[in-house]
Amino acid sequence: MTDSTAFDWRSFLLKWSGEWADSLPDSETRSADDEAARQARWLGLPPASADRIAAAEERLGRQLPPSYREFLKVSDGWRNAGAFVWLLAGTEEAHWHNNESGLADICSEHLDEDSRPEDWREADLWRRGLQLDVESDITHVLMDPEDVDEDGEWAVYTWASWRAEPPERHANFLAFMRDMHREFHSLAARETDAEPVFANDTTRELDTRVEEARLAALRGGWEQAEQTLDEAKGYGRPRAAGLRDQIRRLLGETYMVYFEGLVTDPRYAPELLPALVAEHAQHSYRDDSTLKFHLRGADDDLMSLAFATLDQVRDGTYRYAPAGPFGEAVDRARELARWGDSDEAWRTLMRALPLWEPLGPDHLAPLAWVADPLLGHLLTPERGRELLSTPRAGQPGGPPVPAPDLDPGNLAWLAEPDRGNNRTSYRFVLVEGVSPEELPGRLADEGEDGHDTVLNAPMTLWDARHASMGHQREFSSYDDKALVAVGRAGAGAGAGWSFAFDDHPAPFNRPRFVSPAATAGAGTRAVVVWSGLRAGPGEPFFHLSVAQDGAEQYAFTYEGGEIRRSGEIPAALEPDQFFRDTEDGSDAEAERRLLEAVTREFGASLPRHALTAGRLHTFTTRSWTRPPAHGETYMTLRLDPAPVHPTTVGRSGADEPESRR
Repeated sequence: MTDSTAFDWRSFLLKWSGEWADSLPDSETRSADDEAARQARWLGLPPASADRIAAAEERLGRQLPPSYREFLKVSDGWRNAGAFVWLLAGTEEAHWHNNESGLADICSEHLDEDSRPEDWREADLWRRGLQLDVESDITHVLMDPEDVDEDGEWAVYTWASWRAEPPERHANFLAFMRDMHREFHSLAARETDAEPVFANDTTRELDTRVEEARLAALRGGWEQAEQTLDEAKGYGRPRAAGLRDQIRRLLGETYMVYFEGLVTDPRYAPELLPALVAEHAQHSYRDDSTLKFHLRGADDDLMSLAFATLDQVRDGTYRYAPAGPFGEAVDRARELARWGDSDEAWRTLMRALPLWEPLGPDHLAPLAWVADPLLGHLLTPERGRELLSTPRAGQPGGPPVPAPDLDPGNLAWLAEPDRGNNRTSYRFVLVEGVSPEELPGRLADEGEDGHDTVLNAPMTLWDARHASMGHQREFSSYDDKALVAVGRAGAGAGAGWSFAFDDHPAPFNRPRFVSPAATAGAGTRAVVVWSGLRAGPGEPFFHLSVAQDGAEQYAFTYEGGEIRRSGEIPAALEPDQFFRDTEDGSDAEAERRLLEAVTREFGASLPRHALTAGRLHTFTTRSWTRPPAHGETYMTLRLDPAPVHPTTVGRSGADEPESRR
């Protein structure tokens, strides 16, 4: 006996009928059939006899699927199957659709030999399906005799033109009826001001389970909680959607995540509103009408907060600042993330999470941090599961399985293709024993006021480049001023190295190149690496230079199959061992091995996640190329607001103005 044939149809249909009858206001005008059903507390019809079922099967030429047959034995048809099917067929009304609606022709009109098999099956459904809808709001219900499972059950498909979606599949007739019962509940629950109040055994049971799911989620049992909340949401229970969306958002899901019923509550808005606003800012393209829609019902104060938060998110100034011990940990995590230590920033948050305090009973986890420009990139689905598995808000539970670190703790990851294969050349400077804030003083020209260049606000390298180009007014064919991201070159504050990294360098010009290692290494050590082994057109190259106390100690440059070197290069970095057989296309392997050797030699690494997904401080270095020599031509393009000066071509020499040399 299958689950569908063992199902207690009478109890299920009696409960549905009673809930429907109790939901109707006394003053509502209804049809005679509906009024009779209300009085009888029964939406069904008399049961079908075995002879009637057999006669229907003989007429149709097919044995009916098990769950539908069992249903007919209890009720030979059904009224108000959900909100849009007013009468469902019994033994006499069920008939083959045979393209009665003409939808088979419409669906197949644009099909050809390249169309998907499922598109052809959908078109043919309107010819082969058994029609069950008798009276409806332009809604079709068809059972598919060719979509059959191992128990002989036929799938049920529902479709309405006003939904503008493909037909919805239900595994069998029992699943369809359960879905229609859920649809009835969902729509009835929306009538919050209706009389009588929509409350019954089903709603009370679901509300109890929602509360149990809430507590389970706080104890770290988010998976079972999500399933319970998902079911309760389908029935329209008021707390379920907002609770479930908090779990979904921390799993990295954003589609249809609106924190319904909670985001407009002033208690929860400080945590939920930034997460909603951040997703809106990413996809809105400055059209804020959808944000107003998702915040419908919010008062003026909340709408003002929403748009103020939106402005902060868009300009990168939003800062997550909760109160208490967890808030102190957030501050520490922001400082770590600011200098590229994403993994330790995450661990700092997780260690403090048990101390986190919710803003109210329906607050499951800290969420506003995903809108913080320094913290939001820390979230991955794996980390979201770790957070959700951590007991919090004073609830008991076991420790979670930590999510894996995102940074490999080396330099060799730079030799791996990035997403889209955009990183084919890069360069960086490592400086030992100095903080990242000190790097502009070592690598940049003085500002217009005679002071060292200050660090730009944290942003992605892509955003930093575009912001820099928007403010640049002069371009020279000789200048090579790198826009670099800065941070700590290793895990933790005690790593000892800071870095300046450029992922989009200008073309390498060896005769004019001047390594910044010497100036960066005043009073300490500095390492410069510039790789273009995968740069595409042109000769592959790799440069390494190391300076101590302001003087270059050793360097080598590999380019075009030749190696130029200076100083006493340590055996571990001797270039011959990496570039012995480069004709066979092994430059990428040589790059990886070289970066591994540099990692071992200096104990420094670069934070992959912060550089590829995070936001770091940036500044512009002085030129990596020497000034033009006597007689060398160059070009300068200067753009003034008005008028625009034309391109100027010059030749370096004694007769040139000082500003042109």
